[in-house]
Amino acid sequence: MTVQIYAHRGASAAFAEHTRAAYLQALADGADGVECDVHLSADGELILLHDDTVDRTSNGTGPVSELTLAQLRELDFSSWHITPLPPEFGTTATQLLTLLELLHILANAGRPVGLAIEFKYGALFEPTLVETALEALRGHGWSDDGGQAGNVEVSFMSFHPEAVAYLAQHVPAEQLCQLLEVATAPAVEAVAAGEKLLDDGVAHLAGPGVGYVRAYPGNVARWVAAGRVLRVWTVDTADDLQLCLSHGVTQVTSNVPAVIRSTLTALPFM
Repeated sequence: MTVQIYAHRGASAAFAEHTRAAYLQALADGADGVECDVHLSADGELILLHDDTVDRTSNGTGPVSELTLAQLRELDFSSWHITPLPPEFGTTATQLLTLLELLHILANAGRPVGLAIEFKYGALFEPTLVETALEALRGHGWSDDGGQAGNVEVSFMSFHPEAVAYLAQHVPAEQLCQLLEVATAPAVEAVAAGEKLLDDGVAHLAGPGVGYVRAYPGNVARWVAAGRVLRVWTVDTADDLQLCLSHGVTQVTSNVPAVIRSTLTALPFM
């Protein structure tokens, strides 16, 4: 069974998440693809960050949406991670990436590579972020019906079922991943809505967390039987990998892509 490894925010155990260094390391580690989260800056640029503020991952403070790209460039997004930057991975000042800068890095990988773009939302869905990302990708060779931008295969993910349903109006189901977590209040209804999108074939990529796979193996088995592709997050240990393999998972997202690659290679059937 072939298993693809996506690097979660890049090789984010090795270098600070979402940085140039993390993505270059992911490619060096042989990751089949990379995952990123996007936010809009105050001047409409697509910024790669997980949080909606810069507080946790930089030496600055405040919402991403209230800072321009130029202001964000002034912040240090890498030094909070203890690993020094190798010279070939750039300087501290070059670690913040936009979506198109990541696309450029992947275009120079010299091999096919996947790009999984996650759209994060709170309780309410608003389409501007999705529309801005799709338009930017179209300007760099991606087409709604093809899913490819040169050597880069693009897919789209969200926990928010409204975002996935909106994306389904623009891109094929094969490019859509409904992310899932173990349902707790107040997310129970949203998780159920996401499960229904997978059951109905609106999204053909199922993205449960490892905890979800353990809690709801019946759902996982049903989707595998229906031909859905399982992309499980965040798979960082041999035990988690074995769990995924036992359930027919063919894509895993990991903070340690090199470790998971090594573990896969050591398995007798790989």
